[in-house]
Amino acid sequence: MQFAKDSFYVALRDRLAALNPARVVYLDGANRPAVIVAENQVPGSAVPFDNAFYLRWGAARVVASTQRAKRPLFTLECVVSYRTSGTADNSFSDRGRTLATLDTELLAICSPGATAKQDLSQAPALDLGTKVLWRRPQLGDAEVVGSELRRSAAVTMFFFPEMDLS
Repeated sequence: MQFAKDSFYVALRDRLAALNPARVVYLDGANRPAVIVAENQVPGSAVPFDNAFYLRWGAARVVASTQRAKRPLFTLECVVSYRTSGTADNSFSDRGRTLATLDTELLAICSPGATAKQDLSQAPALDLGTKVLWRRPQLGDAEVVGSELRRSAAVTMFFFPEMDLS
């Protein structure tokens, strides 16, 4: 499952870097594309970045029609959360437009809904011979929290495990 998570993250990160090179965060001593895996951050670390995409993994499940297969198809839920206070100097007047820009960027980096599944724990990365697929993000309602607008989007991923399970 980790290879599917890593491959999805790297696909979104690289696509964001190509789409909007200015959408970066300063993290771990370097400017990086603003796609962050929440489980990889230090617990209790600083307040989440504005204008960045946070990936949170949910439950993995076997697709019922494939559960007897040696390599059943899995689904994995990913929630992508992001927030903004806008870009105007403390007026918050453009936060709706900024959230819409983030929505558009998320939809763009999630298309096409596929990437090669790779073992990224080694260099160079090893292609594992299958793909990670996903559905278009389902955008939730915008929430107003103080001066921020926040949104979460649900993405369902599909992948095969790297080994036989039976």
